[in-house]
Amino acid sequence: MSATERAMSRAERGAERRAGADYTGGVYGSMLAASVIIGAGSLGSAPRLELVLLLLLTGLAFWIAHVHAQLFGARVAQRSLDRHIVLHVCRDEWPIVKAAVPPAAAVAVSPLLGLDLSGALWLALSVAVAGQVGWSAAAARRAGASWGLVAATASVNLVLGLLIISFKLWLTH
Repeated sequence: MSATERAMSRAERGAERRAGADYTGGVYGSMLAASVIIGAGSLGSAPRLELVLLLLLTGLAFWIAHVHAQLFGARVAQRSLDRHIVLHVCRDEWPIVKAAVPPAAAVAVSPLLGLDLSGALWLALSVAVAGQVGWSAAAARRAGASWGLVAATASVNLVLGLLIISFKLWLTH
């Protein structure tokens, strides 16, 4: 096989993997990030770095938990594990971690925007909810859903995000 054929084969495998991707982990990860942000109001006077780390490390811990559950739950009963299966499951669950990155980045850049801690938390929470809606729409489209169903799932996730925001408002007032 020539270098061109190998490169094309890798590109085709990448396109196939993206087409079969399941982004529902991103929805879950965004909701997780929003929940972390709600609880973050008690971090202290200089919590930005702590919040960035908390978001990323919580996403990573939940990713590991999901990978473990997939590998040692249904998968073990079906067949033995090999490197290919482990990597496949790790890749499939990675959106949980990816979903924590935008809210963490929002917290990290919030001083550049002149935001105080409260503003940083609200910005991160807004980014997490927007991610939740975006991941749900992407998951629905990848599953071949109609545009109406994409709008419905995005709307449901927006309502869930607004519910999380209402919890924050209720807890802080």
